[in-house]
Amino acid sequence: MAAFVNGIARWARNTIKDSFLRIGVDVRTLDHTEGGILRRLLEATRPAAVLDVGANIGQYARQLRAVGYRGTIVSFEAVEAIHARLVLAAQEDPAWIVAPCLALGSAPARSSIKVSANTVSSSLLTVLPASVEVAPLSNQIDVQLVEIARLDDVLPRVLPSGGDLFLKIDTQGYENEVLLGARGTLARTTALQLELSLTPLYAGAPVMWEMIRNIEERGFELFNLVPGFRDPATGRLLQADGFFVRSLKSADS
Repeated sequence: MAAFVNGIARWARNTIKDSFLRIGVDVRTLDHTEGGILRRLLEATRPAAVLDVGANIGQYARQLRAVGYRGTIVSFEAVEAIHARLVLAAQEDPAWIVAPCLALGSAPARSSIKVSANTVSSSLLTVLPASVEVAPLSNQIDVQLVEIARLDDVLPRVLPSGGDLFLKIDTQGYENEVLLGARGTLARTTALQLELSLTPLYAGAPVMWEMIRNIEERGFELFNLVPGFRDPATGRLLQADGFFVRSLKSADS
């Protein structure tokens, strides 16, 4: 059994190392934190813009600047009060664009966003008791009516120039709906960062394994995983950030 486990571990290490080498990164020099992986991917793919979907008050944009990214950031946020704070946060950064207050999905519509106590867990989907049990501040405290638009329809209005894109989506279970409305955007996207749930946390949301399959079908391959949200009582991992890059097979087709 130990030999089998060691063999799996070696295979995983070699697979990750090969993935990095494809884009010119020596894994031995890599910082394996989220910031380190993000820095290396941005350096390797050199996107014209990073799309920050589910921006909250701009934490991810600040992380982008902290890891050295100086290009254009386009942030999207659907909760009105949080969007107002996001606009204020971006005022001092001329390369940080905040899109109009709306949600992104597979088709134009109007729907209700469930606002959580901590705001970062707000979602168009209903939070499940399993999430509230381990993170009480993910509970719903308000409901707001929001406009939903396709990323493909909104992006040309806020970012008219072309170039490759890095797409980050953190929409609390609604990631696949965002992707369904972003087929044209994905054609320009060289790397993705998505929040992935290992267990159901929002009603109707696909779990990690389904999302990985969906992303692979869109021409990307899993590049790395960074552990995220855990059950503080048991230590069980509930969510992780998945980094994906456009596969060589897709790039050649």
